[in-house]
Amino acid sequence: MPKILIIEDDQDIAELQRDYLEADGFEVVIESNGQDGLARALNESFDLYVLDIMLPKQNGYDICRELRKEKDQPIVMISAKQEDVDKIRGLGLGADDYMVKPFSPSEMVARVKAHLSRFERLSSKGAAGSGKRMNMLVLGELTIDMDDRRIYVRQQEVILTTKEFDLLMFLVKHPNKVFSKEHLFEEIWGIDAFGDISTVTVHIRRLREKIEMDSSRPQYIETVWGAGYRLKA
Repeated sequence: MPKILIIEDDQDIAELQRDYLEADGFEVVIESNGQDGLARALNESFDLYVLDIMLPKQNGYDICRELRKEKDQPIVMISAKQEDVDKIRGLGLGADDYMVKPFSPSEMVARVKAHLSRFERLSSKGAAGSGKRMNMLVLGELTIDMDDRRIYVRQQEVILTTKEFDLLMFLVKHPNKVFSKEHLFEEIWGIDAFGDISTVTVHIRRLREKIEMDSSRPQYIETVWGAGYRLKA
């Protein structure tokens, strides 16, 4: 039974989300303020986090940032803020999805299922190859350990989220080929993904910040204006 943590200060909304999730077989825990929610998220095991942005004691952006330092499970952010800048900020901090209030609880359940399914498939693929050693992939000062899904830049490990790693690996496996944002969104987030393709731009930016010497003048991931992105090899 997948275990979901909801961090939401509006009791009615939190309980409605819980009721719909429990009806679909999920175990649900609710915390009503950011400080307690983050503490529980870090000290217990959950399969997915539903995180409001406007919270007492600690906001959702800060919680998302701290969670991503320790946890790789999906994060769905909830907010009444509709501006693109808020969505981009949430996605840029490592959230997997961003939903704007008001929304249908059944849609939220569908997104939760999609993200859990995607995460499970990716985790299974990683575990399936753990019994044998694959070659280390070296590209300039970038080293990729395929078995352990680890990235090293100039021999220093860099922590990537699941989707950041998968996005990088997709580009690495197709060097010098240009892919549109739409194509990358479908490949990495899957046909069951929700959201918009702006998340691709956000994840490319985060990747560059982590693996490039100068993210404004990228050595590995190039932008092909009007077409998309490619990995230069």
